[in-house]
Amino acid sequence: MSSVDNNDGRYAPPRAAVDDMPEATDGLVLATRGSRFLAAVIDVVVALVMVGILALTTRWNLFADNGRSYFSPSLMEPALGFVLFLLANGYLLVQHGQTIGKRAMGIRIVSSDGSAVPAGRLIGLRYGVFSALNILPVFGQLGGVIDALCIFRSSRRCLHDNLANTVVIKA
Repeated sequence: MSSVDNNDGRYAPPRAAVDDMPEATDGLVLATRGSRFLAAVIDVVVALVMVGILALTTRWNLFADNGRSYFSPSLMEPALGFVLFLLANGYLLVQHGQTIGKRAMGIRIVSSDGSAVPAGRLIGLRYGVFSALNILPVFGQLGGVIDALCIFRSSRRCLHDNLANTVVIKA
């Protein structure tokens, strides 16, 4: 009967370090979490002003109680919100990789290699997917919270950044 040498490393755990490292951000200065947060706050304020103007000037009032349950799915509000977002930010996004808030904070969105992001990938993947998730009650909002919390990873990338292969950098 031969004895088996258990010290040869065959059953040892892997030694590779697996970190949440930014992908190909060599030479890019990532935006701070604080500047991204303030940019998002500015964008929300812009959106609320637009919705308020819409409520005062048309029959669409997203602030009104429409008698529906919070748990009933809705297509109209997320679609209208996305259209308003594009009206406010579409030109800046396509031309400069910025929303109004990002422009005010001096940050912008680029591909992980530092190049400009194609409009379809920027609007469709980075913003469109999570806007579409808002159709689902509770799960859409939960997805948004999880997406936002990912900013605390060492790469400072949210899920929408990973999905669209983008990073937010200092402009």
